Amino acid sequence: MPLHCRRISRKAGIRGDGVAGETLARKVWRSHVVRHGSTGDDLLYIDLQLLHEVNTPEAFAGLRRAGRRVRRPDLTVGTEDHTTPTVAGSGGDPVTRRYRTLMADNCAEFGIPLHRLGQRTQGIVHVIAPELGLVRPGMTIVCCDSHTTTLGAYGALAFGIGTSQVEHVLATQTLPMARPKDMAVTVTGSLPAGVTAKDLVLALITEAGTAAGQGHVVEFRGDAVTGLSMEGRLTLCNMAVEMGARAGMVAPDDVTFRHLDGVTRDDEAYWRSLRTDEDAVFDTELRYDAGDLRPHVSWGTNPGQCVPIDASVPDPAAFGDDRRAAAERALRYMDLRPGVAMRDIAVDVVFVGSCTNSRIEDLRVAADVLRGRRTAVETVVVPGSAKVRRQAVEEGLDRVFAEAGADFRALPGCSMCIGLGDRLLPGQRAASTTNRNFEGRQGSGARTHLVSPAVAAATAVRGRLAAPDDL
Repeated sequence: MPLHCRRISRKAGIRGDGVAGETLARKVWRSHVVRHGSTGDDLLYIDLQLLHEVNTPEAFAGLRRAGRRVRRPDLTVGTEDHTTPTVAGSGGDPVTRRYRTLMADNCAEFGIPLHRLGQRTQGIVHVIAPELGLVRPGMTIVCCDSHTTTLGAYGALAFGIGTSQVEHVLATQTLPMARPKDMAVTVTGSLPAGVTAKDLVLALITEAGTAAGQGHVVEFRGDAVTGLSMEGRLTLCNMAVEMGARAGMVAPDDVTFRHLDGVTRDDEAYWRSLRTDEDAVFDTELRYDAGDLRPHVSWGTNPGQCVPIDASVPDPAAFGDDRRAAAERALRYMDLRPGVAMRDIAVDVVFVGSCTNSRIEDLRVAADVLRGRRTAVETVVVPGSAKVRRQAVEEGLDRVFAEAGADFRALPGCSMCIGLGDRLLPGQRAASTTNRNFEGRQGSGARTHLVSPAVAAATAVRGRLAAPDDL
């Protein structure tokens, strides 16, 4: 069954004593305002800027043209991830090598630490940032990548920015922005067995719509959210941008603190204050009950076109006028017919990886399903970081993947998520743990079904979309 939804829309109010209760996002924002602008924008102090090799060369070129330096290289960190080859010994094509060379040269010139391919600390930017202890509750974090929302899982205000904004932050360590509105997404109940954070967020986007969070910072709340592991919360916040949100956040709690090193009493006392006040009012609230949630899989070409795995491809005629044309186009691109059971859809490739689902917990889940079984289709598993890969090897997961016939890549990276390196062939169909299923996202003409790591692994065994219970 779908999630049960109740939508509430209202404007932030003022308490009887004249003092407005504050949301978590508003507290973090307020503590970072350098100056209120005359046009409604605030000048926001940025605690950390993350960089990768794509979308940054022009920002550095702009600095050179203006004769400016990086104001806080100690608060700036780079990594190579989007165009890195994941097969040992492969240097990638000339274009991707050029990206990495530019990144290395720019970071060296401006004194920015860079985590390069082959180093023990390299990996996908949203995976290594927490690993390196760079993310703390209450921080403001930006990166030239929309899935920077991932890091809101720690109670940080983290969001993607454009190239011109990257240059501004490099030069000033600040960013002018209009303050987003506040949205609460509260999920009550507990996730049923076999249902993961990926299923939850796919269901949320399907129910709320891909534009539901536009102009908002979404705070995810409720028992189903606080019951998630940190890895699950990272997956949830990663896909906040897929519902149009500027950022996604989860209030820091004991689960968060256990994933942080060197926490002092003062740290914890401050971080525990980073909670939405009981009398704070959100601009928009959505409430759901997760009790009947089942594993979800996408049938279309955006993350809001999903159904439970035991459902069928929907008929576009069942949608309203605003969504019917998009559904018809999606089915043409995906080469699917209404009424086909999702479990009857055969795939060519299974991909486990990306900043959504490439952490050690994701690999453990996939390995648990594959253990003692053989894959029926090409299956590629790409760790999110060198650290994740080392840990997987220490736990013997590499042997599980090998015995199952899966290709556990030697090097971490974005890989098949964005199709800049590894990619699907035209017409190939994949079950993928990535975050986007747009036309051509995983390669020109490629067809992507978004799934959780558990569903990906079960699909690899069966050769058709499947959940572990089907095996």
